[in-house]
Amino acid sequence: MESTGAQAAQAAQAAQAAQAAQAAQAAQAAQAGIAAGRPETRGFIELDGVEKVFDVRRKTGLLRRARHQVRAVDGITFSVPRGEMVGYIGPNGAGKSTTIKMLTGILTPSGGRLRVAGLDPSRERTRLAHRIGVVFGQRTTLWWDLPLIDSYRLMRRMYRIPDGRFTANLDRCVELLDLAALLDVPVRQLSLGQRMRGDIAAALLHDPEVLYLDEPTIGLDVISKAKVREFLLDINAERGTTVLLTTHDLTDIEQLCRRVMVIDHGRLMYDGDVAGLHEVGESERTLVVDLEREQPPVEVEGARTVRVEGPRQWLSFPASASAAPLVAALAARYPLVDLSVREPDIEDVIARMYEGRTGL
Repeated sequence: MESTGAQAAQAAQAAQAAQAAQAAQAAQAAQAGIAAGRPETRGFIELDGVEKVFDVRRKTGLLRRARHQVRAVDGITFSVPRGEMVGYIGPNGAGKSTTIKMLTGILTPSGGRLRVAGLDPSRERTRLAHRIGVVFGQRTTLWWDLPLIDSYRLMRRMYRIPDGRFTANLDRCVELLDLAALLDVPVRQLSLGQRMRGDIAAALLHDPEVLYLDEPTIGLDVISKAKVREFLLDINAERGTTVLLTTHDLTDIEQLCRRVMVIDHGRLMYDGDVAGLHEVGESERTLVVDLEREQPPVEVEGARTVRVEGPRQWLSFPASASAAPLVAALAARYPLVDLSVREPDIEDVIARMYEGRTGL
């Protein structure tokens, strides 16, 4: 009996050791995936049926006011793995900023469950602050009357950033965001685009694990926008920084994000890749055809002619369809000189989605 008990104990210890080894291997694999730029499979940001309801008093008479409830966020559920860059888009008043404020702990959800890095933002806001970076569009986190460099030094003290780490991060941000000439300029004297670059640098000095960006390229010229986008791609690839991006410049989404979420009236309308967004929005591509001579509108199965100007004609066809069969059919029936395919404009895709939602 004692021998059997000893064997059982040894077997239990061996099983525990094997489980511990498996757990260690899983942790190492997750870290390796993050270092290689691959997102974790589990959610780093998790929302489950999250709601936010505001009580608003509206005037109904000379001395009377009635209370109404405004549902800014209505049962949103999604999960973002560590290291992923996600676009979060929608019209003004859709609930984007309210969602971001709940994710940072500024607002408390009215219902549902919300976690960021395993923390409840509203209850553990101080702990979470050291793990996130935030850029709120028109609202700066910099000190208005101080030179830019002094704002950065104050943030070093606030976040207790080690000197070496602070210097390395600041130098990198200054170089990539072209801030060297602005460090001694008071924030109030900066243009909107310059301040936005300064705010992005400030949000990254303490190496946040997740970065919330609200209109990060607003007020920037074409060259500055390209620098900011390249910078964001670099920190995502090198550090595995999770990025949630809200913007009205949908070029940001196309160049930075593989995944996009569309919100309207507090509800999630779409969650998937950018290519799939075109299918949901029933968008169309355009085939531009140059013929040898002017002809009546061409006829080909799977497309329709929408415009004719001399020998040039424009044909529309579903974005999800291949252009190859159309080109082959046209080449067999008409004297082609040249042709090109134009992709649908993502702004039009979003507009179609909103129109469809309004018509429901």
